Amino acid sequence: MTRSGHVDSFTRDHLPPREEMPDFRFAQADLNYPERLNCVAELLDRWVAVGKGDQPCLITPGETLTYASLQERVNRLANVLTRDLGLATGNRVLLRGPNNAMMATAWLAVIKAGGVTVATMPLLRAKELAYPIRKAKIALALCDARLSEDLEKAKEQSSDLERIAYWGGDRADDLTKLMSKPGYERFEAADTAADDVCLIAFTSGTTGEPKGTMHFHRDMLATCDTYGRNVLRPVASDRFIGSAPLAFTYGLGGHLLFPMRAGASSILIERATPDELFGAVAAYRATICFTAPTAYRVILPKLASHNISSLKKCVSAGETLPKATFEAWHKATGLRIMDGLGSTEMLHIFIGSADDEANAGATGRVVPGYEARVVDDAGRELPPGTVGRLAVRGPTGCRYLADARQRKYVESGWNMPGDTYMMDTAGYFYYQARSDDMIISAGYNIAGPEVEAALLTHPAVAECGVVGAPDQDRGMIVKAYVVLRPDRTGDAALTKLLQDYVKEQIAPFKYPRAIEYVTELPKTPTGKLQRFELRRMAAASAGQKLAS
Repeated sequence: MTRSGHVDSFTRDHLPPREEMPDFRFAQADLNYPERLNCVAELLDRWVAVGKGDQPCLITPGETLTYASLQERVNRLANVLTRDLGLATGNRVLLRGPNNAMMATAWLAVIKAGGVTVATMPLLRAKELAYPIRKAKIALALCDARLSEDLEKAKEQSSDLERIAYWGGDRADDLTKLMSKPGYERFEAADTAADDVCLIAFTSGTTGEPKGTMHFHRDMLATCDTYGRNVLRPVASDRFIGSAPLAFTYGLGGHLLFPMRAGASSILIERATPDELFGAVAAYRATICFTAPTAYRVILPKLASHNISSLKKCVSAGETLPKATFEAWHKATGLRIMDGLGSTEMLHIFIGSADDEANAGATGRVVPGYEARVVDDAGRELPPGTVGRLAVRGPTGCRYLADARQRKYVESGWNMPGDTYMMDTAGYFYYQARSDDMIISAGYNIAGPEVEAALLTHPAVAECGVVGAPDQDRGMIVKAYVVLRPDRTGDAALTKLLQDYVKEQIAPFKYPRAIEYVTELPKTPTGKLQRFELRRMAAASAGQKLAS
């Protein structure tokens, strides 16, 4: 590792041991970044330096910021951080706010000043906020004044958090007032190393306690120069829009990293339900959309009321994209959704094909710059057409913050995201299940997402989650938790109808032997299904039956 630019050495001190890290591969020549690097200088300052400062960068309902005006705002906040709030390089700063210009400014300013951002989802409550504060030893937080209540409660629960600075309120020390000080309009990016940590992103908790994933300055550019450049291929005239929070690395890429690396612009809206998202697509003439499979599915019957003719590319990640959704969207819009597999540990997408190469039902090919293969339980590579565990490596990879689960995620230098896949002879990867979502019932291996995909094609089903439930006779059975559309009622007749329907769609032994109707599914703040919670519910229900 190179000489750090951090005075506070916490993140470097808490990186995993070298032998527990993945092998980082920089196959592309343009991934060999200089030893001294501040990613914000590359994402923002360089566009002003080459005379493109008047190009739009951030578009919001209230204002449009050019690259030059955003640079000045970032500089002003970076000065506030270092002069007024005492930020030292390497200090962690918690960010709390919706997707708006100030949240983006805060993210960029902390890193430009040499700090480490820890962005959090707006929906998190006090207990959920206290965890990263303690884990990352965070002393300073920047917060939208509208979201103060839970953060103040979290401060009471953690002795680490010393100060909260707010924006958007009427306080005398509001950040926007501090930023208006004369002489704050210029700021030289901190002299950080390419391998200094600039981001700690906490996982969304789909598999239990969140893990802090540490990413370097060079990682921010690497995801742009692999997936962004080779698969997404944006141009400066593109306008990005999406639904994921900036605290979610999927949202970070779609809202800031990819557009700013290309000199393009990003549309930020604070609320992004499917109707609001696609309404904004029409209002702001967005060309590239990042959202989840559910949003595409929900908006399909409403497309007549939304003019989305400006869209050129649609990206989907966070959950597997059902083949039925891909085909229905393509038929309705002529656009092929670009499915992608990424992870917080890897920062962004590492498997996914460009729109002209996307295949229905396939996640895609490995992103240039990465390597991926399917392996058995011993880590041996399996031939095409064989189902096994996915292994990947490249310029980004897993570095957990002081977490023993590092040894589970990285095996022999390969990142093991926990997904079961099959690769065909053309190099396309087909998702089967999360490795812990494979249901073994009476000797059969059944992928829960495959059953979900079949159920979702039935008109009565709005949402569903499928897991294994303990069973005395079969070891486990397939159990579906189903949210019905408003005009349907869950009863024995509908259960039989859905079971028979699944038998017609996929192999009959995969049908859900138990269906429970619920009003909502347990999800993370980013909208991802918490299957571990469904498994807990299924186990508890099975235990009650045995007791009775």
